[in-house]
Amino acid sequence: MDIITKTLLSAWNIFRKAISGDQSNILTGNINRAILLLAIPMTLEMAMESLFAVVDIYFVSKIGIDAIAAVGLTESMMTITYSLGFGLAMGTTAMVSRRIGEKDTKGASVSAAQSIYLGILISIPIIFIGLFYAEDLLKLMGATDSIIKTGAGYTRLIFASNLIIILLFLINGIFRGAGDAALAMRALWISNSINIVLDPMLIFGIGPFPQLGIEGAATATIIGRSIGVCYQFYHLYKGKGIIKIHEQWRFKPDIILRLVKLSAGVTAQFIIGSASWIFLMRIISTFGSTALAAYTVALRIVIFTILPAWGFSNAAATMVGQNLGAGQPERAEKSVWHTGFFNMAFLGIVMMVFLLFAESITAFFTNDSEVISSAAICLNIFAVGYLFYAFGMVLVQSFNGAGDTRTPTIMNFFIFWMFQLPLAYLLSIELSANAVGVYWAIVISEAVFTIVGYFLFKKGRWKTVQV
Repeated sequence: MDIITKTLLSAWNIFRKAISGDQSNILTGNINRAILLLAIPMTLEMAMESLFAVVDIYFVSKIGIDAIAAVGLTESMMTITYSLGFGLAMGTTAMVSRRIGEKDTKGASVSAAQSIYLGILISIPIIFIGLFYAEDLLKLMGATDSIIKTGAGYTRLIFASNLIIILLFLINGIFRGAGDAALAMRALWISNSINIVLDPMLIFGIGPFPQLGIEGAATATIIGRSIGVCYQFYHLYKGKGIIKIHEQWRFKPDIILRLVKLSAGVTAQFIIGSASWIFLMRIISTFGSTALAAYTVALRIVIFTILPAWGFSNAAATMVGQNLGAGQPERAEKSVWHTGFFNMAFLGIVMMVFLLFAESITAFFTNDSEVISSAAICLNIFAVGYLFYAFGMVLVQSFNGAGDTRTPTIMNFFIFWMFQLPLAYLLSIELSANAVGVYWAIVISEAVFTIVGYFLFKKGRWKTVQV
């Protein structure tokens, strides 16, 4: 058997085991194999999320530019919810993975149950804000009257589904921390497969479904994510995964407090980043609906490629958490470098595709020549920073997986608020580069973020954090 055949068979074997939920010990043996067993399902999980983002904007774009702009503005505001969901999920992943590394399965299950309590509590205020102030929120973001008229219903429905969004992220964080990456993948695949099928049905009124327009996109999302959460709860109660919470529902304030402290840092990171994106969107809105639509289309395409790359980042977080719990900091560090190079290889390929075919890709989503041209420019500029994004996201998740949420939080604050936002304003407004100035500010700040993260990670403080 020649070497190529052996390599292909080995790759297929790893892929098959990863998809089937093989829970081989990631604390011993070949690091690359352990990373791939975690990263493959995590990458496919994120790939489905990114596919839905692209499909959703494809169908919404058929309604019109105002609909695209409304979705873009709503998504930028919802990044606060995503921040809370991701932050709590990462805090839970860190705590669960550390307990699993210590071989304390019951402790991991208790932590999982308490995180669900916390997720429910933090979602309630956001639901009420969205239900009663959807129009005001859009107006605050610089939406025109026509955008508000078109998109207020969509905004209201998406904010109302806040609890479902947080639970979907959070419970998948529980699965990842336990090493059950395949379960997290299946939950999101079920959720977003239903989203994708229902999206055109409810937007355009196909078959027996009512024609709901842009609100149909929100309704499809709510239905799909709700079914995904039901699937997650089934496995937390009766499934074959490591974590079982049916006997762990006693409220434990001490664990809740530890989760709050641990998740607060990660949530702060995402909120800082999200707030900066909201301000960037606000700057772009000053250049009109076409600029907003172009940026929204380009951003969805970028998300389509960035989210799968987060699969490698999440794998690094689990590897770090479990290996630190097992008293193996050197193996934890080595896994980060390996994962970073895997991610750079993946996004390096994407970078070349964007540089060569940006206009053709954006033309798939809209027939408006101005939107196509502006979105293509955005993709080309973003592509320049892809290698920095690849390694930076792995470093950030590794800090978080270790429980060192303070370091990336400080980095986020200074680089995204104190550097990126002033730079975006300077380039786009003061130097009249318009939206292009915002794009370059994003790329430059991400590069700075990765370089700073590299040197801080090398210092090794993250190895001594207690979780």
